[in-house]
This record gives sequence, structure tokens and C-alpha cells, in this order.
Amino acid sequence: MASGFKITSNRSGESLQLILTGDFDGSSAWELLHSLKRNAKSFHEIIIDTNCLNEIYPFGVHTFHKILSDFRRDRIRLLFKGEKADQISPEKDMSV
Repeated sequence: MASGFKITSNRSGESLQLILTGDFDGSSAWELLHSLKRNAKSFHEIIIDTNCLNEIYPFGVHTFHKILSDFRRDRIRLLFKGEKADQISPEKDMSV
């Protein structure tokens, strides 16, 4: 797993914010996707905050995008925000 990667969550009504911290690699991508799957049925919107990410590895981004495309059967809105949102998000604001 990437150095010091962790996910902190904050709930606000029907939205969930996931704050990513540390380095983002392939293992981090899987951890994020498992968190999305666990919470997909409970929230209409999940906000992924990238402000606390350090290093973002291309393999992690590729893994995240590949698996996220398989995740589209659950209808939730994903919103990526923060300084590094464009590096991780396939789109800045997407509904999957």
C-alpha cells in the first residue's frame, strides 16, 4: 500500500465526503473503490476530496478508472474536489 494512505469520511445528510490522505497507488485505488461500494446504497452523493494527497502514481489512477467503469451500475453522484481532483477523476463531476 502507498505510504500513509488513508480515507477519512464525513457524513452530511445524504452526502458523504471521503478525504484521501497520503500517496495514491494501485492499492489505494482498490481501497477507495471498496469504500465507494460500501457506501453507494446509503448516499446519493459522494464527494472525494484530494487536497491531502501527496504523490499520485499513474498505475493507481489507471486502476481506479478501470474499476470505476465496472462500478457504474450503482447510481450515485461522485464529485471530485481539491487541488489534485483532475489527476484522479475521469471527469470533474460525474454520476455513476
